[in-house]
Amino acid sequence: MTTAHPSTDTRPSLTGPLPAPLRRWGRLLPGVLLSAGVGAVAFGLQIIETVLFAHPWIEGLVIAILMGAGIRLFWTPSSLWTPGVQFSAKTLLEVAVALLGATVSGAAVMALGPVLLLAIVGVVVLAILGGYALGRAFGLPPAMALLVACGNAICGNSAIAAVAPVIEAEGEDVAAAIGFTAVLGILVVLLVPAIGVMLGFDAVKVGVLAGLTVYAVPQVLAAAAPAGMLAVQTGAIVKLVRVLMLGPVCLALGLMRPGKAQGARRPKLKHMAPWFIIVFLILMGLRSAGLIPEVVLPPLQAGVTAMTLVAMAGLGLMVDPRAVVRAGPRVAAVAALSALLIGVLALATIVLILPA
Repeated sequence: MTTAHPSTDTRPSLTGPLPAPLRRWGRLLPGVLLSAGVGAVAFGLQIIETVLFAHPWIEGLVIAILMGAGIRLFWTPSSLWTPGVQFSAKTLLEVAVALLGATVSGAAVMALGPVLLLAIVGVVVLAILGGYALGRAFGLPPAMALLVACGNAICGNSAIAAVAPVIEAEGEDVAAAIGFTAVLGILVVLLVPAIGVMLGFDAVKVGVLAGLTVYAVPQVLAAAAPAGMLAVQTGAIVKLVRVLMLGPVCLALGLMRPGKAQGARRPKLKHMAPWFIIVFLILMGLRSAGLIPEVVLPPLQAGVTAMTLVAMAGLGLMVDPRAVVRAGPRVAAVAALSALLIGVLALATIVLILPA
């Protein structure tokens, strides 16, 4: 009869709990694969368009957003899919924006000229003032009117999140402003390419239009992509100038509230200077210094396009049409009119400053 001895095998069990990083990636995988699948179908439809009509009438990025939003109308992703879809719509898109910096040189920024750079600042200031006036005219409280105005004028949800603690906005106001901005932002992304085609804009003008009107930095890629890489690069630079206005705007709003300055919370640095903007600037500096080889740019641009395609599908899947209802008619009207205002200011800037 043999005596059983305790096992001395110290190897990790294959059936034991997985390490934390693997568990996290495992949670992301279903949603990322779903977004990638929608993006692949959208890209396939773009190829079919190209074969049939010699060029795509609707770009794959736009198709991906529409497909994702269409799926969301009939199906709300469960907790199995949500982490990966959110990762695709946010983190993956931010990585794409960061890497885009390697394709932009300082010379491209200077090529915009000081007049256009000053005009971008002017558009932001006028959009904030006009948006705030619209909000007050529709009876919104001052804080709510400022949230909507800054979100439209600068960078959507990031601007709302940064401005909220400075003006001591209520949580309900922040949620309503962000909810409607998410839906309206998708509409702006879809309208920019169509307007560019209708008005016969070249790549630079489409890029400026996208950079001046689209809310979130990553969404500029989708709005400008149908006009080509030059439009994407121009849009990213113009949008970057808008984002850099967030710090001065928060400072000005804080100084305008002397009675509550001590009680107001300071906005988080990640909202005023998102990590992907910092990386974008670093890579742009390296490209300007000639430290990034030209040979890596084509595959890098292809990678940025692929990630953006997946991200646009995820963005569509994350859009909640019910957010419009929750925001209320007055907020919806003010946000829509504020978006129209910055659109008019952008078109005026293009007509007056850029050559025909």
